[in-house]
Amino acid sequence: MKQEPDLFSSDDHSEWQPLADRMRPQHLDDVIGQNHLLGKDKPLRTAIENGKLHSLIFWGPPGTGKTTLSRMIANYCDAEFISLSAVLSGVKDIRAAVSSAQQYQQQGKPSILFVDEVHRFNKSQQDAFLPYVEDGTITFIGATTENPSFELNNALLSRARVYVLKSLTESDITAVLKRALNDSGKGLGNRNLVADDEALVLLGQVADGDARRALNLLEIASDLTEDNLISVETVKNISGEHFRRFDNHGEAFYDQISALHKSVRGSAPDAALYWLVRMLDGGCDPLYVARRVVRMASEDIGNADPRALTLAMQAWDVLERLGSPEGELALAQAVLYLASAAKSNAVYKAYNTARADIKDAPSAEVPVHLRNAPTKLMKELGYGKEYRYAHDEAEAYAAGESYFPDNMTERHYYQPVERGLEIKIKEKLAHLRELDKKAGKKG
Repeated sequence: MKQEPDLFSSDDHSEWQPLADRMRPQHLDDVIGQNHLLGKDKPLRTAIENGKLHSLIFWGPPGTGKTTLSRMIANYCDAEFISLSAVLSGVKDIRAAVSSAQQYQQQGKPSILFVDEVHRFNKSQQDAFLPYVEDGTITFIGATTENPSFELNNALLSRARVYVLKSLTESDITAVLKRALNDSGKGLGNRNLVADDEALVLLGQVADGDARRALNLLEIASDLTEDNLISVETVKNISGEHFRRFDNHGEAFYDQISALHKSVRGSAPDAALYWLVRMLDGGCDPLYVARRVVRMASEDIGNADPRALTLAMQAWDVLERLGSPEGELALAQAVLYLASAAKSNAVYKAYNTARADIKDAPSAEVPVHLRNAPTKLMKELGYGKEYRYAHDEAEAYAAGESYFPDNMTERHYYQPVERGLEIKIKEKLAHLRELDKKAGKKG
């Protein structure tokens, strides 16, 4: 096993470096959090300590240590660390990085190519370094906040192991902050600062699992305090209006809208309200949520309570007319009603089954008796000739009549459930089908 080395070649921690950069852990034992990956005898920790390089992808929220761990792996494995940002780099930069790695390889030294925000590389950019991962010229490490299954090529995923990093807990963040306050070499220890416990807790809450954000806020607070005391009031002044982690095009977006939808479907109004407010607080467009709520009203409630769709549409209308915050209150009202309403997916299932039938079958002609006959020629051709006007029939129902294409057997797509208004609908349909049987209709 290799001896634990220093992460950086120099002990010079210049004052111009941000506190978060100066406080990067140098050894595995210095890392706070991620025990599921770095705990004793965990595979990743064992591989790092033994200097065993393998291509990998770190997937996790911001500020959880993706870059720090990548640098640490390079140092433990005595490998050159070549870093690229997918935001700023292109194929030309990738080729230059590979060229550097080839030179190091000739010198007998392995190279790690670290790509930050790798999900921002397109397919051709990702493909550019695959051959060099394959032949061992580079060991690839990618860092991403987005789901690799959606954002990365299968070819790349097959060559790299994915490690999921978790958000730091509030207690983790507090430990990170205390270390920075007490560290005289790299942190703020030589400034004799004192922080209220409540202030550290608040910093942990505002940081939302992001150690870098917490350290940045701590550094700002330390610069603003005049009496060396970092108080709750100080933290409140610098944190301002805080938005929880949310990305209108990322993993958090889809996770949270999924949680909202499933809470409504699961008849959990309090949880549904929580996820709604989380999304709005995070900056999600309320009109997007309104569209999804309308979908929920049809998909998960349907005719068990048709008022749900009406209320959802009215909430959308209020949002467009009044904006925020009045419209958001109407949206909350709709979400709570939908979550509390009787549930049925009968409409959703019927629609999907009908779509499948139409997709799999050839186009069928409209039966002659159901066709419109606005012209003399159409009447002469018999269009609508044998049509039975339902209002002239007993119970306003033409028993035995078929409305499907000729030569197509009857389908019963819609199967109402025993909940809400669909109980009555089910009874009515059963009665009508009984009348059909008496009239000699098959199916």
